[in-house]
Amino acid sequence: MHSSKPTHVSENSHTPEHCFTRFQQPIESYSLPERFTFPFYYEPHALCEIASHQLQQYLETQTDWQHDFGLDSDAGRGKMFGVLLVKSPEGELGYFSAFSGKIADQNLLPHFVPPVFDMLSSDSFFHQDTADMMAVNAKFKALQANADYLELCEQLAQQKAQAEQEIEAQRLLIIEGRKTRKEQREQGKENLDEQAFEQLNNELNKASVADKNQQKYLKLNWEQTLQVLQAKVDVFTTQLAELKEQRAHLSHQLQHKLFSQYAFQNAEGNVEDLNQIFENTPNKIPPAGSGECAAPKLLQYAYLNGYTPLALAEFWWGRSPKSEIRKHKKYYASCQSKCVPILGHMMKGLEVDPNPLLENPAEGKDLDILFQDDHIVVVHKPAGFLSVPGKTIKDSAYTRVQEMHQDVEGPFVIHRLDMATSGILIFALTRRANKSLQKQFITREVEKRYVAMIEGVLDQDEGYIRLPLRGDLYDRPRQIVCFEHGKPAETKWEVIERNEQTTKVYLHPKTGRTHQLRVHCSHQEGLNMPIVGDGLYGNKADRLHLHAERLALHHPVTKEWMEFQFDAEF
Repeated sequence: MHSSKPTHVSENSHTPEHCFTRFQQPIESYSLPERFTFPFYYEPHALCEIASHQLQQYLETQTDWQHDFGLDSDAGRGKMFGVLLVKSPEGELGYFSAFSGKIADQNLLPHFVPPVFDMLSSDSFFHQDTADMMAVNAKFKALQANADYLELCEQLAQQKAQAEQEIEAQRLLIIEGRKTRKEQREQGKENLDEQAFEQLNNELNKASVADKNQQKYLKLNWEQTLQVLQAKVDVFTTQLAELKEQRAHLSHQLQHKLFSQYAFQNAEGNVEDLNQIFENTPNKIPPAGSGECAAPKLLQYAYLNGYTPLALAEFWWGRSPKSEIRKHKKYYASCQSKCVPILGHMMKGLEVDPNPLLENPAEGKDLDILFQDDHIVVVHKPAGFLSVPGKTIKDSAYTRVQEMHQDVEGPFVIHRLDMATSGILIFALTRRANKSLQKQFITREVEKRYVAMIEGVLDQDEGYIRLPLRGDLYDRPRQIVCFEHGKPAETKWEVIERNEQTTKVYLHPKTGRTHQLRVHCSHQEGLNMPIVGDGLYGNKADRLHLHAERLALHHPVTKEWMEFQFDAEF
């Protein structure tokens, strides 16, 4: 439950003496980290795990504040917490704790480091500037709902509709009159002498001019009527536009002012605010909530108070959100859109673990050729092998096939497997084969079967998962479940065997969304059991236990039904 009364936190509650936490068990036998944690792909250091467990015990027992993390209800929501292993200026080992965003509607709580900037402070400009912006917004909404304005808009709409009807009716009369006069002229030519026909023709021409004049005056009258109404409406729309512009200006001004308050130091002693940090990013504007994550808070506090950062770990506490995959007590990497630029700046001057994503895990590994002819080549891709070249690593199944077949129209990429997923891939060597195979994949004629080992024991023997997916805009390459904007995704599963703590299953994807099988297994509305070794949606291990075991399709030229199978190595 949310506390009805705010927790009183004195300034002394956030001194290093209060935020620095000592270990409750002997740690002399543990070696210190050689380098600081690479926060976007890591396994927590043993001392960070001990610190995390201590923090979790504190969360279970503290009574200073109340927040519904959803552990015992469906209403609450979990939070990301972080621990930073540090060495004090006196050489003592301990850790700082932080949470992302706010908890119990507060961002200052005992035991945790303070935010980089406290926008909720009573003397913060944020309150007044927000009030000014909301006042303008209130005027805008009041004017939008003004009875005179709404009545004028309704009158204008009705008058426009009536004008269109009358002008259209007049147009049809002109067409009908033109048709009638044409018939009269044709009859006159046959039945009248020259003088009488000329007289008739003059009369018909006058009638035609009269019809056109009537249409002209009708349009002119309506234009004048509508102009008067439009001028009255414009008085309101001009005011609305001015208020909207004023609101946008205040919002931009507040945003820029707010971002300038979030000033982050790095190990070299250099300070940059959010505006400066994001200046060279593609969007240039920091996403909402930038600087409020646990990791930047922890590093900032350590730098400002003379503590040496040694290692970092972040874990989720509480109920999973509906869209993202976050499991209680599980460790997660720092987010991409907000933390990559900020931590990239803050870690300058620290010796950081190398980015494993820049290493080529395929080095020394071979592709197994399962089948090849003049039209296609079918290979087995080992785990840790890119399907196609990446941003930094060019070695891939595609480039290997390209090296083996240099005198062909292709190779053409038909489908892909995640780098961590092993299994069967097919490439087209000719345009004709590419067109045929693409069609088979699009129309779902291709049969695909995966084998996976998942964490946990399934009760049922088979079933379907239907959860729409889309990319996480703020944390790529993660995918999230989204019923509003996600693309349909369907997976059939069936149990192969059950072990004490795991289940081996067949997975049959009916669609081919990015990370579909990994999300469908791990999400709480799917199997709620991540695939073993899934460092993105579950827990890291020696490898991701997901394997594309079987692929069946028609040969693109001979039309022969072909089945390929390569058994999993787990």
